[in-house]
Amino acid sequence: MDFVSTMKAKAVSMRKKLVLPEGTEPRTVKAARIIIDEQLAASVTLLGKAADIQKIAEKDGVNLRGIDIVYPQGDAKLTKYAQEYYELRKHKGMTEEQARMEMADALHWAAMMVRMGDADAMVAGAENTTGDVLRSGLSIIGTVPGLKVASSCFVMSGLDPKWGANGTFIFSDCAVVPDPTDEQLADIAESAAQSCREFLDVDPVVALLSFSTKGSAKHEAVSKVQSALEILKSRKPNFLFDGELQADAALVPSVLDAKAPGSPIRGKVNTLVFPGLASGNISYKMVQRLANAEAFGPFLQGFAKPISDLSRGASVDDIVITCAVTLSRAK
Repeated sequence: MDFVSTMKAKAVSMRKKLVLPEGTEPRTVKAARIIIDEQLAASVTLLGKAADIQKIAEKDGVNLRGIDIVYPQGDAKLTKYAQEYYELRKHKGMTEEQARMEMADALHWAAMMVRMGDADAMVAGAENTTGDVLRSGLSIIGTVPGLKVASSCFVMSGLDPKWGANGTFIFSDCAVVPDPTDEQLADIAESAAQSCREFLDVDPVVALLSFSTKGSAKHEAVSKVQSALEILKSRKPNFLFDGELQADAALVPSVLDAKAPGSPIRGKVNTLVFPGLASGNISYKMVQRLANAEAFGPFLQGFAKPISDLSRGASVDDIVITCAVTLSRAK
């Protein structure tokens, strides 16, 4: 099966609960119907006033049967959610009144549903910025224990089967952290490795990329990747990795033999970690266009529970696919 079919099949088998905070966004309402009809989730909750959601649904001919609707400001769980949020943020100076006001926001409510187990996954971004989605997730769901930064990855598929995992790679980070520190880069590598396991179902083999291979160039940007490698070594993660490597060295065994003989990732790389957003974003778009590859994502990674961001230009199909992928990561 291809990537999308695999993720949908996994979501169907897992039957998890999904919350979509942008409940009055027409594409989201249509996607909710498809998700229920294809049994990608055990339940789908749209956030917003029931009358407003019904109006959108009627206009587009969408049947809301089997879809849950919650209006945060009038829901019985508001006090419970607000108290939980206050406890999380009081060390930042938040008051109980502020917590109640912010919890009425749909993004915060959705994130709290995931935190409290009332939903297993959250997808938003069709009408909210990436920054807003990230902030709600970070302040309420938080990151995986041991990691301090959330990031993103793309699944690059449809390449020559001799590359990566049968023609598929994880590219990270291409959408979230503009200029990661060495510690953040190590976090991104760990998150990307986990994404490789979950999306490609193979053991991750990670290359930390640079314009230098094993000290062939001297620059602070190179030193950052070298430092990230040492941080990873100190953590002793359960995956193969190496760096700093130029892209050809990471991918072509003969080049690696010449530049970094004895590397443990020779001929095995399926996960590429870029030193910054510029190189990551440029690279995935070039591979997508020049190699006619499929680029799925960006998918958020590093969060303690599944959360995904959408492009504001996302189609209904894009939303459905992102939801399936996000649901497939739920535990």
